[in-house]
Amino acid sequence: MNYGIIIKILGNLLLFQIAALLPSLGIALYLGEPELQAFLYTIGILVLFGVPLSLKKTKSKRIQAKEGLTIVTLGWVLVAFFAAFPFYLSGVIPSFTNALFESVSGLTTTGASVIDNVEALSKGLLFWRSFLPWLGGMGIIVLTLAISPTLGVGGYQIYKAETPGPTAGKLSPRLHDTAKILFLVYLLITLALTVFLYFGGLSLFESLIHAFGTIGTGGLSTKNASIGAFNNHFIPWVISIFMIAAGVNFSLYYLMYQRKWRDAFSNSEFRLYLVVIAIGTILITLNLYGNIYQSLSESFRQAFFQVSSFITTTAYRTVDYESWPRFSQGILLFLLFIGGSSGSAAGSIKVIRHLVLLKLIKREISKILHPRAFIPIKVDGKSIPSSVETNIVGFFFLYLVLFASGSLLIMLFENIDFISASTAVAASLGNVGAGFGLVGPGHSFDFFTAESKMILAFLMLLGRLELFTIFVLLTPDFWRN
Repeated sequence: MNYGIIIKILGNLLLFQIAALLPSLGIALYLGEPELQAFLYTIGILVLFGVPLSLKKTKSKRIQAKEGLTIVTLGWVLVAFFAAFPFYLSGVIPSFTNALFESVSGLTTTGASVIDNVEALSKGLLFWRSFLPWLGGMGIIVLTLAISPTLGVGGYQIYKAETPGPTAGKLSPRLHDTAKILFLVYLLITLALTVFLYFGGLSLFESLIHAFGTIGTGGLSTKNASIGAFNNHFIPWVISIFMIAAGVNFSLYYLMYQRKWRDAFSNSEFRLYLVVIAIGTILITLNLYGNIYQSLSESFRQAFFQVSSFITTTAYRTVDYESWPRFSQGILLFLLFIGGSSGSAAGSIKVIRHLVLLKLIKREISKILHPRAFIPIKVDGKSIPSSVETNIVGFFFLYLVLFASGSLLIMLFENIDFISASTAVAASLGNVGAGFGLVGPGHSFDFFTAESKMILAFLMLLGRLELFTIFVLLTPDFWRN
């Protein structure tokens, strides 16, 4: 294990976090907010730890799989730990456990919160709270790779460990260029949404905050009632479309830029993603029409928004969806376990895994009829390696085990019903941030005990880092030469 390069890169990540804090610091300074001191103290602490670590000398800059996994896991843990300091030092969240939950939830794009009244927060803290999911949506290390090519030395192992989905492809032979392309796409979509929201009637600050929440899929708002607080039909429509855009594999946008339209639109995962959205929207629309809304257009509008919100794991809301019929709620719960595309900002299991699993089931049924037949699993005309098949089956099983055991643990520590406990776990593991019951629309996670909050925060990190990344570090074999 090359500990020198691990320490050096972790130090660079802490210095990158200082840069990430500067916009919030600037807002607090400009508006004369008391939280300015909390940001200054946090930056001072980061300098104290980050500078010595980044100056660590190393004989080799070579990064193998072990170093990549260690850097990604420790990097996320460290950044989340220090990201809690502005909340805690400002006194807005007096408990460090709660502050850590808030920062982990933000950075992992989960969006679950312990803050009951977000409208009482200062603009500096509101910006930091909303900026965290945007940083985490693309991946803090991919963003750093885009900015700092020195971090990209042997960094494909880091990129592969952090990129959402069962595989990680490069858009350019040079990793630094790949990271820059992804970052540029991410930035341009964010800026585009900001402009739309601004001309739709929101202030520049609100436009930027909701662009962060939409494209990063964190779903954090400046309003307690989320998007439902805006008495404007244009805003939900625009956010719905951009939520869906955020759930698309960002590499497809690069293919579109290169005018490879056929390659982009023939992508199997992309097409299944759109089909699931269409089916979910139609079913909920028909269920709402006549039962909740007397207008077909209003039923469609509300259904389309919540389907887009749940499948992309953004969890914005325009209405109290728990007042909907059970059938509609069931579809939203189903979407919570699907998620967006691989290589997107969305969380949960991902569409590509569901697609491969369906093909695996189909193959096993065929082999019952034709036991000697060799039937390869193909996606977009390319055979899936057996190692990826095994990885996907293992992922589904581990996801189910974590969901079941997490739900039991939460019910052990909390005197709450099964729906509230299980959807809190599903919302954390899938980086959704909203569920049903006590964690439904309009509810915060503040009532959970400290033990439950740490369990949920751990599940958020597991979900964001695709489960295996963290579990590999917990095996004795990993630390043996």
